[in-house]
Amino acid sequence: MPLDYISHPQCLLHLNHSRHPERPERITAITEYLAASGLQQEFRQILATPISIERVKKLHQPALITQLQDESEKLSGTDKRYMLDPDTGMCAHSLNAALLAAGAVQQGVERVLNGQSIRAFCAVRPPGHHAEEATSMGFCLINNVALGAIRALEYAEVNRVAILDFDVHHCNGTVDLFKNHSDIMVCSSFQHPYYPNRLFSIKKDNIVNTPLQAGTPGPQFRVAIERDWIPAIQAFKPDLIMVSAGFDAHKDDPLADLLLTEEDFTWVSQLIVSLANTYCNGRIVSSLEGGYTLDALARSVAAHLAVLKDN
Repeated sequence: MPLDYISHPQCLLHLNHSRHPERPERITAITEYLAASGLQQEFRQILATPISIERVKKLHQPALITQLQDESEKLSGTDKRYMLDPDTGMCAHSLNAALLAAGAVQQGVERVLNGQSIRAFCAVRPPGHHAEEATSMGFCLINNVALGAIRALEYAEVNRVAILDFDVHHCNGTVDLFKNHSDIMVCSSFQHPYYPNRLFSIKKDNIVNTPLQAGTPGPQFRVAIERDWIPAIQAFKPDLIMVSAGFDAHKDDPLADLLLTEEDFTWVSQLIVSLANTYCNGRIVSSLEGGYTLDALARSVAAHLAVLKDN
């Protein structure tokens, strides 16, 4: 089966303030690179549909959802921005884009678990892994991958879901939502100390944190992932692997100080595929998180997708 590539043009309409690193050109750069490389025609293109507000309420507090709806209504018909915090903005189209982003992940889960595909990648924005139960933050409005994970658990054949996050920033939102959820394991590698500087020290059997010092190169990243993630997944034996695929640990990315390359993203993708093939019939749903240097982001996403489609 071809890899599902799930996206929606309205994800491009979400705008933060001017010069914000999380910008529509991130998706455009990926799309153009995949088209130029010929990779795009090897994927099955799927148009995302929005997740329902009722499903968002399964994880996020009603007060947060009401805030996002109220601000969206105030912005409707204008080109104004509202900053939820110094990093996280909204425009009139942002809530719709966020619902499409989470909806794409939910679609990926459903298509994989219904046997329509084996793997899916969601090229969406805004990202999601910093969104906590009651807080939007870190460029994220709602938690896309987390919402997909609880959808997966509604399938009788799925008892355990593993979320693997290799973004340069710790997935505080995903940890917040699942720290007391023993059937979801969250493995996260991240620069430390660094943003968001919260929930990184939780000690739970289902939370696997891999902090990395600034300046960590690829070989040390690989050793740390093998040390922490492989035994955790071997013990957990997930029925589905989900990926928060952030590419801002790239050496050329301006937002942090890890030194990974496309080869390292190929390597971690191969490891994830190997684990999926061993424990969950190859089933993987991956979704874009960070990555802010456009050319490095596009090359890194292509490296990730080349592994997902061929192994």
